[in-house]
Amino acid sequence: MKQEELIRKLSDSICVTTDISKDIFTRMGVKRGLRNEDHSGVLAGLTRVGDVVGYERQPDGSLKPIPGKLYYRGIDVEDLVHGVQKENRLGFEETAFLVLSGSLPTKDELETFRRLLMNTMPLDHRSTMSILSLKGKNIMNILARSVLDLYNFDETPDDISRDNLIRQSINLIAKFPPIIAYAYQVLRHDQFGRSLHIRHPYEDRSVAENFLFMMKGRDDYTELDIKILDLALILHAEHGGGNNSTFSVRVTSSTETDTYSAISSGIGSLKGPLHGGANIEVKHMLEDLKKNVRDWKSVKQVDEYLLKLMNKEVYDKKGLIYGIGHAVYTVSDPRAGLLKEMARDLAKEKNREDELALMELVEERALKIFKERKGKPTCINVDFYSGFVYNALGLPEEVFTPLFAMARIVGWTAHRIEEMNFTSKRIIRPAYKNVREDSQMFVPLDKR
Repeated sequence: MKQEELIRKLSDSICVTTDISKDIFTRMGVKRGLRNEDHSGVLAGLTRVGDVVGYERQPDGSLKPIPGKLYYRGIDVEDLVHGVQKENRLGFEETAFLVLSGSLPTKDELETFRRLLMNTMPLDHRSTMSILSLKGKNIMNILARSVLDLYNFDETPDDISRDNLIRQSINLIAKFPPIIAYAYQVLRHDQFGRSLHIRHPYEDRSVAENFLFMMKGRDDYTELDIKILDLALILHAEHGGGNNSTFSVRVTSSTETDTYSAISSGIGSLKGPLHGGANIEVKHMLEDLKKNVRDWKSVKQVDEYLLKLMNKEVYDKKGLIYGIGHAVYTVSDPRAGLLKEMARDLAKEKNREDELALMELVEERALKIFKERKGKPTCINVDFYSGFVYNALGLPEEVFTPLFAMARIVGWTAHRIEEMNFTSKRIIRPAYKNVREDSQMFVPLDKR
């Protein structure tokens, strides 16, 4: 038998043996995707790190949609962002301290923490050379391999004491920006034949500014660029224990494996287009819309495109309006609102106000059409504007999802520390029911 024929036979067999219809799940009371019938999440764990609120459960058991709220250690993220902005300073480092520790830092604690991050950020020669050798077209893959490689450079990689978990967490938060920036520089050099730039991070700057510097160089970003990237990092730092990548980290951590293995599982989860790659899909969808809508101010033309999109007639023909809807948020995604506030300033600075106006029109019309077609309200999510923001900052789409990871490493490490320190902890091991209806007998090889 030829290898191609064998692969085809295996593929055909899989089609027959792996399909389990929706009605079997329903009949056996299985919560597909760990979702209840009302689309709320199945309660699978407890946490004190973050909280995502999009609805209230009524006395009759029904869900009442409410404006979305996101809390970091009990602090409303809108209060956190507006508090930092009111004092005209950056907030990602403060957010990382809050999510890791559970409380806001004092001035002295914040400065010490910031210095610790900056002192830890530079990669040593071994790590840099390792990244330079990891050629590939997907930076998330390179990030995962680089994180696993850090295990070899850690003198106590398997130590799961609280002090060591904190040390490893700070190391990873600090190391993600240069790993991602250097990985992109290698990709840019290897795939596009461009010059290779390995820039050493500043010791007296922020995570946001250092990333822009390592990506773009000394004079190719503005103060507003730094502020809005810092905001994006704050908004993506944590999102409760139930999102797919954080849950992956918690499941892996429950085995008491090392930090680097657990975090690499989160990276693998986030890499999936249904989780971390949505802002790229929004960008591509809008590019297709611009090609098909001649008048960006025409409600009629935008409506026609969106209806074709939902009818699977244009773009990827999947019937989805990317950036619309969320698993928890129903009325509004607080992150999207905060990002949109600063996106207006960014669009003005970059002379892209017409493009942002088109996005706002698409948002307005998409929500209206969705409600008419589906019979229920929904909201835009943070991905709707984050792709525009990153593109306006001059960042390539190859780093859009890695940027998500660069922020979410804060939440991942906080949840790992919590998972490892439950007094009542146990390995996460849900049940799966085998529903094969027939049995097989073993047949000797010479009689098959």
